[in-house]
Amino acid sequence: MIAVELRKLVLRPRVWLSILLLCAVPALVAILLSVSDLAPPPGQGGAFLSAVLDNGSLYPAAALAMVLPVFLPLAVAVYAGDAIAGEAATGTLRYLLVRPVGRPRLLSAKLVALGVYIMLAVLVVVVSSLAIGVLLFGTGAEAVGQPGAVTSLSGATLEPAELAVRLLAAVGYIVVSMLGFGTIALFFSTLSDSALGAALASLAVLIASSILQTLDAADPIKPYLPTNYWLSWIDFFRDPILWHNIDRGLLLQAGYVIVFFGASWANFGTKDITS
Repeated sequence: MIAVELRKLVLRPRVWLSILLLCAVPALVAILLSVSDLAPPPGQGGAFLSAVLDNGSLYPAAALAMVLPVFLPLAVAVYAGDAIAGEAATGTLRYLLVRPVGRPRLLSAKLVALGVYIMLAVLVVVVSSLAIGVLLFGTGAEAVGQPGAVTSLSGATLEPAELAVRLLAAVGYIVVSMLGFGTIALFFSTLSDSALGAALASLAVLIASSILQTLDAADPIKPYLPTNYWLSWIDFFRDPILWHNIDRGLLLQAGYVIVFFGASWANFGTKDITS
């Protein structure tokens, strides 16, 4: 069942279109930066944008900072919202369950495919933005005196191998964060026969969480909001790495995955399939 879902993932044109659109945003910003040669002052604007003019190797981090707040969650919401509701809307869900495939097995396959989609999207953004960044801005070797080395947010020099490890760690953290949010969308997908309705419901959760983070009155619940620790991946680029928020973010997202996948399982396991 997992192989079937992964095959559907790879063969769907809209999957690749969504990933292409994710890559287009950092690419457009990179072109504008290279043409204007203007970046925000240090500490202002998007993360890492003030440094990429001197070192294109950091552009993948800047690209992740661009797509994470809105574009990546939007893509995840659309994909996860379509997981069950889309099958019901097209009339294929009943035929899937007619075969000797249990509902928990089908739902687990959908979760695995969701995780693969998120990982694929993030990795393509990183690889494409690295190529664009190095092509347009170079590697900045002259800035730090070492070929391929970069300067961390704390001012320390990072060797290329260390930068690659930290970037992969950031990718893993973002994948887990998006999987937690995607599981919420998957839960809504089991509640509705409309993929659009499931996606909009999960986006409503995203917007509400983002708004609550700006309110002082919401301080008691901020540590439990799904978006609260999303930007903690930036701490991988400090020296030393600040693990406090990273650990809390991973624990929080694991909780969301367990709770909402369990809720999806309970709802989908007893749901009447009429389409």
